[in-house]
Amino acid sequence: MNWPLISVIVPTYQREAVLCATLDDVLRQDYPHYEVLVVDQTQHHAPETQTHLEQLQQGGKIQWFCLDWASLPGARNYGVAKAKGDIILFIDDDVELPAGYLQAHAQVFQSRPEVGAVAGRVFDRMKLADRPDLTIEDLPPEAMDPGIAWYYIDLVHTVKPQQVLTARGCNMAYRRDIFTHHGLCFDERFRGNAVREESDFCLQLRRTGYIVWYSPEAHLVHLGEETGGCHDITTRSLKYQVTFYHNHFLLGLKNLTPGQALRLFGRLFDCHVLGNPPCNKSGSPIKIVTRFGFYCLGFLDAVWTLIKTGKRHRLYTEPLTASTLAGDELAKLPEGIAPEHPLESQP
Repeated sequence: MNWPLISVIVPTYQREAVLCATLDDVLRQDYPHYEVLVVDQTQHHAPETQTHLEQLQQGGKIQWFCLDWASLPGARNYGVAKAKGDIILFIDDDVELPAGYLQAHAQVFQSRPEVGAVAGRVFDRMKLADRPDLTIEDLPPEAMDPGIAWYYIDLVHTVKPQQVLTARGCNMAYRRDIFTHHGLCFDERFRGNAVREESDFCLQLRRTGYIVWYSPEAHLVHLGEETGGCHDITTRSLKYQVTFYHNHFLLGLKNLTPGQALRLFGRLFDCHVLGNPPCNKSGSPIKIVTRFGFYCLGFLDAVWTLIKTGKRHRLYTEPLTASTLAGDELAKLPEGIAPEHPLESQP
């Protein structure tokens, strides 16, 4: 088989030993044609991590880009601009990869031309521990309804390949022309841990005519490292809570019909404010009132984001331009498109 070039993009933020282990795992892959791009938003690494990354870069095993801003969707866009692959594959900086992982992603694209994105299975240790014996063949019809799908899509326990609505950000791959020919990008207005940014992108992708395909063979183990990454902000903080709701409302206001949006906002209220299953939060009146306050602030914040930015999705990176897609490199991008400094101050 003529294997396509895969660009493995690893956004990272404040991760140390687990990042090094993840990169070593990627570099052990027995795949003939791939590159590894580390988009690093950590300001100061531990000495041993710094040394390891420098050695990998000097040995030509990785491309290491150091940025002075922190945005997960911005890091994804930055990596896309630097990548040369026919397939753009995103993994987290705290994962373990089995042998044949890259081949599993490539085989789906090679065999199914209608597929624009592959959602790989995620062996999430925390979620598997909650329901260790659960296996799912076919996801329910609700898992394809953009209004409520987010409460029915299970890419941990599902064992059968099938079309899905979204991927998980720690294990997802895309055809290059999603970004070049169709001009899609990750929305850099999704803040903090950027919850729902990959779902937002997959909803955009569906408008291109491509589908998202779930492949349980393209699986990895998500370690869920408790330090670094998105854990720099405590989940009890006002900033975290408002950002969580902001991102959900932004997804709905951008992509959904009024009916779909009402279903999403209703389920968000029922689960995350009232605490009903599957969230199973405290039913204390004080906590419900507090969560309702965050819910309202998040909605207002999302509305203000849309008023303030309009249709502009990029806050940190530059769009791909026609001049970068000329000649023999029509489907590829030369290095140096995205700036290494933000275009605007971080919101």
